[in-house]
Amino acid sequence: MKAGILIQKTELKDAPAIAGLVGRLLSEIMDATGVQSFSFDLEATTTRLRQFIERGKYHVLAAWDGEQSIGFLSLYDSYALYAEGEFGTIAEFYVAPAYRGQGLGQGLLNEAKKFGRERGWMRLEVTTPPLPEYTRTLAFYEREGFAVAGGRKMKVLL
Repeated sequence: MKAGILIQKTELKDAPAIAGLVGRLLSEIMDATGVQSFSFDLEATTTRLRQFIERGKYHVLAAWDGEQSIGFLSLYDSYALYAEGEFGTIAEFYVAPAYRGQGLGQGLLNEAKKFGRERGWMRLEVTTPPLPEYTRTLAFYEREGFAVAGGRKMKVLL
């Protein structure tokens, strides 16, 4: 990882920068798949992120190059009988294109694993973006020790 990069848990003041990265992540996914899967509003996302952080169940690790936010990984507390209790789920994970391939994603993921162990989680789970557009993403997770645990993620709007 490039010298001078700092990875740390975010604070409320960081919400606008992280929300901006969320917008970039969603745009990349939609551009790659050609499907308008998400709607994005920066102000609403910033507000929502602040609320999630304040509740203490949603955690964001961010990477900074000086004052510039260049990547983030968000996690939330999950509970399931099959997982033998509480575990962490990675909700979003993004590294700015100019910083990819330099170990930043691995650094964020290592911090997430450390954070999870400190919380007593037995595992981390993640859903990868649609394949085949994201075969590199799947290969990254496999290199980092993740194994396929089930089928596709599905949703229904309420």
